[in-house]
Amino acid sequence: MIEWIGVIVQGVLLGGLYALFAAGLSLIFGVMRLVNIAHGDLIILAAYLGLSTTMMFGVHPFAAALLVLPVMAVIGYVLQRGILNQTLGPDILPPLLVTFGLSVIIQNALLEGYSADPQKLYAGAIETASVNLGSLTVGILPLLTFAIAVGVIAGLQWMFYATALGRGFRAVSDNQDIAQLMGLNKAHVFGLAMAMALAVTGIAGILLGIRTSFDPSIGGGRLIFGFEAVIIGGLGNLWGTLAGGVILGVAQTIGAKIDPGWQVLAGHIAFLVVLAVRPNGLFPRVQH
Repeated sequence: MIEWIGVIVQGVLLGGLYALFAAGLSLIFGVMRLVNIAHGDLIILAAYLGLSTTMMFGVHPFAAALLVLPVMAVIGYVLQRGILNQTLGPDILPPLLVTFGLSVIIQNALLEGYSADPQKLYAGAIETASVNLGSLTVGILPLLTFAIAVGVIAGLQWMFYATALGRGFRAVSDNQDIAQLMGLNKAHVFGLAMAMALAVTGIAGILLGIRTSFDPSIGGGRLIFGFEAVIIGGLGNLWGTLAGGVILGVAQTIGAKIDPGWQVLAGHIAFLVVLAVRPNGLFPRVQH
């Protein structure tokens, strides 16, 4: 029984990382109904930026995040204002095609710049440190990752519902034309939303790089995990995204416990079951 409890706890903590993968997706979908196919590759880009920063300046990956996060935010703002705003409209196909093309470009640029060799961010003792919780031994890094995920989602939720920027996000999400008539610059608001989403992506990329090795080709898998967490929780619902990540993580660790080859498959099965029972997700976004 203790062994199975340990498996579930590990799944919950893994869900924190998946929630960070998904939070940016959920934010930009909630604000501008944009599905970003390049999201997984942007996570890997953040990991490589963290790698370059640690190698150039000899700093800890957590210190590198202080540079990576603003860089990712600037990339997000420029990307949205320069390219993606021109694709938004009633037809969902143009943004899908553009972000797919962006995904291919990022993958090939990373391959050219860093080669196909797996890389990893080394964070020292925290990678293997653990704490005893009764009969369970839990890693410090997964606990920290989950705490960061909860903090990030709580911060985004607070921003969304308690700040002027959040009111701007909700206004353009509900009705872009009326929001513009009230003086909001839709293009600027969308740029800020993407900047914030990619800053969260930067956090996810750094933590992924510390947790496991990465290479330019794995962005697609991270995108799938992020999508599944978002859809399980409910599109546009930030706390639902955390719940979706936890459900996905627990399903994967239980699958791996039964048979190591079932880890990813078990997560996909859980996603399909939720989709069949609740097509809008477990906690669909409430319209205000």
